[in-house]
Amino acid sequence: MRYELKISRRDFIKIGAKGLLGGIIVSSIPSLLRGFTAAAKIPGTYDWEKHYWGFVCDNERCIGCGRCVVACKLENKVPWEPEYNRTWVERYVITESDEIFVDSPNAGRDGFAKAPISTKYDGLNIRKSFFVPKLCNQCDNPPCVTVCPVGATYKTKDGIVLVDQEHCIGCRYCIQACPYGARYILPDSSETHLGQVRVVDKCTWCYHRITKGLLPACVEACPAGARIFGDLRDPASPVRKILSEKRVYVLKPELGTEPKVYYIGFEKGVY
Repeated sequence: MRYELKISRRDFIKIGAKGLLGGIIVSSIPSLLRGFTAAAKIPGTYDWEKHYWGFVCDNERCIGCGRCVVACKLENKVPWEPEYNRTWVERYVITESDEIFVDSPNAGRDGFAKAPISTKYDGLNIRKSFFVPKLCNQCDNPPCVTVCPVGATYKTKDGIVLVDQEHCIGCRYCIQACPYGARYILPDSSETHLGQVRVVDKCTWCYHRITKGLLPACVEACPAGARIFGDLRDPASPVRKILSEKRVYVLKPELGTEPKVYYIGFEKGVY
């Protein structure tokens, strides 16, 4: 069964401005698409109750080549401009006095070989520099799901947070709620799979691929093995193996979002 929201985006925003948002939402959308899977139709015999996905980024392996960013844009029709990204790469520079500087020219899309460390670091004693891949953390406790007033952002049974772009109204609440900067509004020039514009987009860990037994595009494109993907419910998966053998970190653990992107190579105080 499909539930259709009988109100335009413009009317929704007008009503919200008048303080009537809550009443409209409650009356218009029964149980708010909790079982809605239009953006995640499970192909073939995939059983999302048998999987729970996890992701590892190895900062010690990442070479900052940007191939992951390019692969993601091509696979998911992400706008080429550097301000629109489902995934990106940042460069961390740490000085001897433990100052931390972060840059990401063109979101790391073109690599860092032609983007030398800024002259603002001249005179500083640099102790360490490394690259950090960034993407949606697919949180177990996602604040973006909580704040979405129309249920367009939802979490699947296999732990992936998705956006139903057919129902997204572009209110940007989820963008503000995400502490990892993983969401953005699609511009009018977008050529998305559903043809939607002015709606929210984000990394899905290439859900359309992993439900077919394929790796996310960024993982497949990484030449250094810095991105590792696997099933947390499978004892033989590479992610489970890493979590049991190595010290890993998550971003902003104090927020209680329970991210499922784990990092190798962060120093204390950096994350």
